[in-house]
Amino acid sequence: MSVRLRLVPLLLAGALAASPALAQDEYVVDLSQIDPAAILASAGDVLMRAPDAAIDDLFQATHAASQSPRDAKILCTLFDPHADRGFEALAATANRLGADSRERFAIALANIAAAGLQNPRQPYDAIAAKQTLKSAGVTAMLLHDDFLLGMTAEGNDAAARDARCRSFGWMLDALQAVPAQQRVAATRLMLNEGLAQLGPR
Repeated sequence: MSVRLRLVPLLLAGALAASPALAQDEYVVDLSQIDPAAILASAGDVLMRAPDAAIDDLFQATHAASQSPRDAKILCTLFDPHADRGFEALAATANRLGADSRERFAIALANIAAAGLQNPRQPYDAIAAKQTLKSAGVTAMLLHDDFLLGMTAEGNDAAARDARCRSFGWMLDALQAVPAQQRVAATRLMLNEGLAQLGPR
């Protein structure tokens, strides 16, 4: 199915790239002391070592943010065709989210970073993960007539942005409904694919 599943990986990889810090009792993202190349060099290995529960926590943080109209609109700015997806832009986007969303991402990312440094590589079937993504896309398409239109929308006008954002939310809803083991495998795949898309355009 020729839907643009790259929208979901981009968001999740953006979340992974962020480095949450606790300042003044509020979660913020500060990338000023971080070397993007170092993150990209090690992030893939950390993702494959993090336990399923930690990976699913990051998916759940993303899904929860997508349920908030305000946060969803902010996250979806990353999907605009000419959006800046560099590390600074990702941090700025993360810091515009509501406090609850920032906290969820911060906790999920801290758990992935800690566990991913201590555990062996986890079992992973890339072919099965791709099939889960395709199945979730089919489910979203069957449930929502405009899903495919939104996933393939290329324009930068308000209607195209809204369509992309709706389809993104529907895709996350479909993934939320699959068994946890399949959802985690799909999330690992999306994160790994998303890491390759980081950087300014």
